[in-house]
Amino acid sequence: MDEIRLRPHHLLCTQTYSGKGYSDKFVANMDSVTERLRNESDIKVEIVFSTDNVCDSCPFKVREGVCQSDAKVLGYDEGVIKALGLKEGIYSYQELISRLNDYLLLHIENGGLNSICGDCEWYEICNNSVYKLSLQK
Repeated sequence: MDEIRLRPHHLLCTQTYSGKGYSDKFVANMDSVTERLRNESDIKVEIVFSTDNVCDSCPFKVREGVCQSDAKVLGYDEGVIKALGLKEGIYSYQELISRLNDYLLLHIENGGLNSICGDCEWYEICNNSVYKLSLQK
């Protein structure tokens, strides 16, 4: 089984993804990626500090390693890197998501998600998902 390559902030995106995206091609790819992540309990991810499998069908990908919104997405990545203490490498997706959820729940009152990606166009959808998660705990 091949691991899925993810940049750090896409850990957030894959958790809160709800079938919306930048284009039909992007949505089809994101559906495929999130389906594997959500259904293969032992799946591994390779954390990369560059473009990844989610970026493959993104209309904003200029070329490998370059996004039209590099400054913004690199900032999002940095927020997740700091929050989870990530390095590039292979991880258990379930273990990363557990760490991410613990971080978000611990920091929900002081805007943990907002501090990472508050200016993202998808922020409200994601923040609502994180809030719902906090109610379940």
